[in-house]
Amino acid sequence: MKPIHALAPLAALALAGCASMEPPPAAQAQVTGSVLYRERIMLPPTATVTVTLADTSLMDAPAQVIDTQVITGGSPPYRFALSYDPARIIANHTYSVSARIEVDGRLRFITDTHTPVITHGAPTHVEMIAVGVPQT
Repeated sequence: MKPIHALAPLAALALAGCASMEPPPAAQAQVTGSVLYRERIMLPPTATVTVTLADTSLMDAPAQVIDTQVITGGSPPYRFALSYDPARIIANHTYSVSARIEVDGRLRFITDTHTPVITHGAPTHVEMIAVGVPQT
């Protein structure tokens, strides 16, 4: 049997190998919810629902998009799950979700209210109602 001090160099090499390993990927969190509209109509299968999670903190700059999900087909309510890295969330920033529904590339419905999520006591699960856009 070898003395413990003789194994020390091997233990140091094992630990050094562990230290050089890449850290595991950051845990992802999600904002979930659904989008619906009040009109009692069925949209064609070509309809697309785009839901976006963004940092909307700056008033004089475009929102920084964090994640987007495009849903095709189906019927309301359209369920979504948007991913984000909690380590990149800044506590005093404002985050929100929005949705738009297009049919054959033309805007048909859109959310017209601010839907806050994640920070300032806002939830991570929301239900949104999109309003109709006048068609010309």
